[in-house]
Formats: sequence, C-alpha cells, structure tokens
Amino acid sequence: MRYTTERLTERLLDIQETISNITKYTGQEREKFDEDELIQSWIILHLEMIGNLARAIPQDFQDQHPEISWGRIIGMRNIIHHYFEIDQNRIWEAIEQDLPVLKGAIEAILNKEESA
Repeated sequence: MRYTTERLTERLLDIQETISNITKYTGQEREKFDEDELIQSWIILHLEMIGNLARAIPQDFQDQHPEISWGRIIGMRNIIHHYFEIDQNRIWEAIEQDLPVLKGAIEAILNKEESA
C-alpha cells in the first residue's frame, strides 16, 4: 500500500493521541499502575496499538527518521504475548522513558512537515 503524506500524518497523529491517552491515565503514578489490573490491561492494549501503528509506517519513512527507535516501538506490540508473565517494570519504563521520546520525535517531524 502506498502511503500519502496525509495518511502518514494520520498515523503519526494516532500514535501521539495514543501516547496522550496512556499518560493521561498513568499520571506518572507507579503505585496506581502496580495496584490496578484494569489500568495495566488498558496500558498494555495501547502499547500494542502504538506498535501496530508504527509497524504500518513504510520502511522508507522509518529510514528517513532514524531518531525514532522503530524496532523498539514496533516491539511494544509483543508485550502482550505473554499475558501472565508481563514485566511491569518494562511497561513502566516504556511509559516513563520511551513514550516521551517518541512523542517528542513525532512532534518534531510533524512540525517540520507543517512548516515545509
């Protein structure tokens, strides 16, 4: 499938929205995350969504933007494959470290495209 600029922008905006949803409900409060299975499940689902959205972005676009760790982001969708062996520390690491970096990189890409 050939991606148009508009379709790429939509995918990037979808990733940003999903990140915002995760951060809205985590509030950077680890204790709530650790205690609430519903929040954990919800976050895992959204991490999987981010991985699937990133996987749908064409390789040539990924190659043009090496500042994003595409493989690591796409790998987020694999977190859920071991339902009863989920590493909560790895998920929280993604929330605290990976998602802010990804969101910032996507913002930079979108701003650059907007000003072009």
